[in-house]
Amino acid sequence: LMTLGRMRARRSAAHRRSRIPVLEASGAKRFGRFAFATGRLGHPALVFFISVVAGVLLLAACSMGLGFLLTHELSHAPGLGSANRHVDEWLAARRTPDRTEASLIGSIVAGGVVLPIVAGVFALGCLVRRRWRVAAFGVFALAVESGAYRVTTLVIHEHRPRVHRLEQLPVDASYPSGHTAASIAVYGGLVLLLTSKVENRVVRAVAWAVAAAIPVYVGLSRMYRGMHYPLDVMGGALLGIGALCVVVFACQASGAAADRREQGGNR
Repeated sequence: LMTLGRMRARRSAAHRRSRIPVLEASGAKRFGRFAFATGRLGHPALVFFISVVAGVLLLAACSMGLGFLLTHELSHAPGLGSANRHVDEWLAARRTPDRTEASLIGSIVAGGVVLPIVAGVFALGCLVRRRWRVAAFGVFALAVESGAYRVTTLVIHEHRPRVHRLEQLPVDASYPSGHTAASIAVYGGLVLLLTSKVENRVVRAVAWAVAAAIPVYVGLSRMYRGMHYPLDVMGGALLGIGALCVVVFACQASGAAADRREQGGNR
């Protein structure tokens, strides 16, 4: 019995060391308390699924509401509206072969080929190590962003900048910037996991600087290529941040459900 107890203690200690703090529900924070309460819904997988679906619907509703505000009000406001349109015209007038190549790279790193590969490789590595929740975070950060983005574009129809566009995409899908949103959901999500686990301040500062620079680079690239207005990029940034919040909550809630099942099994 003593040997069995020591084995359980070692497994429990190893499990605690392998946890990612940001994915754990904390009773000290309102967000964590709500996640912990949601964990009472049942099986961890069911809790995760319900949280993700509800989160996508809520995020899409917020994105559409913001879209109506930006495209129908702010984009036509005196001063702000003209400045919003002028940025793309200013960038288009200063195109050069090198800048165009750089904008293509900025689009590719946040495009529909690279990001699924990044998320998939990350999730596969986590699955090999049996880190189920971390793997789900990597996959669903992109999935939640993509789902909310698709729903938003079905409702919000904004004409892209009236400059020569360097890509052939639907003309009435300017809002929001999906590339910007996806870059935050994937690259920002990976940095969020890293900095949650690493305590070195230098590493954390460098990681967050990179996480902030990538969406800026992507957003500028999309505007340079005539695909989005600045307000569209802002909407995409908020969508990406919202996607991360949804998946973090879903992971926290499913983790709370798993802890409840483990505690119930040990009684």
